[in-house]
Amino acid sequence: MSTLPNIAWIGLGIMGSPMAENLLKAGYSVTGFTLEQDKLDRLAAAGGSAAGSIAEAVKDADVIITMVPASPQVEAISYGENGILENAKSGALIIDMSSITPQTSIDLAKNAAEKGIRVIDAPVSGGEAGAIEAVLSIMVGGEKADFDAALPILEALGKTIVLCGPHGSGQTVKAANQLIVAVNIQACAEAVVFLEKSGVDLNAALDVLNGGLAGSTVLTRKKDNFLNRDFKPGFRIDLHHKDMGIVTDAARNVGAALPVGAVVAQLVASLRAQGDGGLDHSALLRAVERLSGAQI
Repeated sequence: MSTLPNIAWIGLGIMGSPMAENLLKAGYSVTGFTLEQDKLDRLAAAGGSAAGSIAEAVKDADVIITMVPASPQVEAISYGENGILENAKSGALIIDMSSITPQTSIDLAKNAAEKGIRVIDAPVSGGEAGAIEAVLSIMVGGEKADFDAALPILEALGKTIVLCGPHGSGQTVKAANQLIVAVNIQACAEAVVFLEKSGVDLNAALDVLNGGLAGSTVLTRKKDNFLNRDFKPGFRIDLHHKDMGIVTDAARNVGAALPVGAVVAQLVASLRAQGDGGLDHSALLRAVERLSGAQI
């Protein structure tokens, strides 16, 4: 008989589905709930159990993992008569892997503690590929004892797993991550357009750039997106727009200036306003092409 904790998984999107499947591969029992029936069918096909509601999913769970788009969704699934806090058993551990505001994480931990429920915030970086390959970077905020309890589960999902501080710290580090990623993608996109307009072999140029100081995980992961103009979403512009709002607001609150970040946040917002919100964030290339006179 397995001594592994029973896991409830709420939110089976682009990232959540492969992550839940990696826990199944690691031997965990996973009961999932999401709004899309095809995602529940996928979980069941992988060996998990599909629940008909949040309450059903969490009632017997030792660990509840949430992976939803933003703070309003975290609040919607956590609070209220049908939410996690009203239906989870005392002593359960919530691992919120959504990317939300630090304050939302702090508030959730406080409200959960009143129910005897523990919480850590554990947002991730690595995109769809990182989720599939179980090599995500996971930045955690919360109590050390709760981090230690969650660590074996997180090790089935990621490769770099770090406790960054108290509740909300994981979200603060994730906000910084999204700032760096957005600026990096924008710089790569500008380089691609510059290189192509200069008549250089783009594939060769990106290879040699990625071998030097200009190299990055972004360039490694997104090179084919740039070369093939393949913007199938691994991480949508809509979500990066949300994250840039989080980091600019959080920076304002602590008095940190983000001059380059502010410009890139506007470029992300502009791309979204042009109807590209559902594309991968590497589609920032499309915005640079438009600015450079390309007809898209």
